Amino acid sequence: MASGSTRPTSRDVAQSAGVSQAAVSLVLGDKWRGRVSAATAERVRQAARELGYRPNLAARNLRLGRTRTVLLVVPALTTEFFAGVYTGAARIAAQHGFGVVLYPSPEGVGPARDPFHSAQAALDGVIASSMAADALTAIHGDQLPLVMLDSDPHGSLGAATVNLDIADGVRQVADHLLALGHRRFLHLAADVPSWTFRIRAQELAARLAGTPGATLRTTRAPIAIEGALAAAEAALAAPGPRPTALVCDDDKLAAGAYKAARRLGLRIPEDLSVTGLDDLALATALDPELTTVRLDAELFGERGMHALLAVLDGRTPEQGDIPVDLVVRGSTAPPPGS
Repeated sequence: MASGSTRPTSRDVAQSAGVSQAAVSLVLGDKWRGRVSAATAERVRQAARELGYRPNLAARNLRLGRTRTVLLVVPALTTEFFAGVYTGAARIAAQHGFGVVLYPSPEGVGPARDPFHSAQAALDGVIASSMAADALTAIHGDQLPLVMLDSDPHGSLGAATVNLDIADGVRQVADHLLALGHRRFLHLAADVPSWTFRIRAQELAARLAGTPGATLRTTRAPIAIEGALAAAEAALAAPGPRPTALVCDDDKLAAGAYKAARRLGLRIPEDLSVTGLDDLALATALDPELTTVRLDAELFGERGMHALLAVLDGRTPEQGDIPVDLVVRGSTAPPPGS
């Protein structure tokens, strides 16, 4: 460590690592790839850690014309999923000297108010998660470097789009239930006009359409336990053959479905199999524990921040959807009478 109260400089780091100051600047600015070796880069980072060196970001930002601030817009802060997205994004941002401002759109996927006097002047870029295409216009987020998460990659406002493989998650759910012998399905769909929920409905319908004898009904509910309870209770009590499998667009909807089933005297999974999507902590608090699709929210946030950094640097972001996994627990079983 530097002696006394003298703040270590990039020259100190260069001397400690045995490299030039230019090399230190490249490494700590994350511009070293193709210019210095990975071993040299690690040596510089280690020297900086040992010396307690921190770049003078204010001076560097003046030179670059950047605020080193990113806005993360999410539909709401009422679920741990978006907390995970923020955690992942902020982790990568911090490694590159950026800060992240988290901003929930008051209307979910509707227009967001400008959280700054001028977002364009205060921000380097925007990451928008699960937003409708017009949700960013009020903050002029569509006029900044923009990465869209959980959004339609075709016709997106963003310079890049990062998605979880939600379609495959729904296919995994459908295949699991079909293999158990289910043919009468009820889809408890989120009453939210966004791409991610349209994809869930389309994939479920497409998968079941290829199975002889499979039927699918759909009922919509707000993403809230009480709203899901009311919608599921009405659908399960409707005339006609009762569904044996209830596919929910997320775990909160599934929790409401559990309450509806119990009110109707139905046992899970003996009378009714239920699935969710998210794998929130709620999934293992339910009894029986919920079969659901695990989404890696932190990785999602990390990939989103990596994509925005690439856009800011003029690089092509990593391609390909993030894989998801079906977690089979106690809420699914063969249908009654099978």
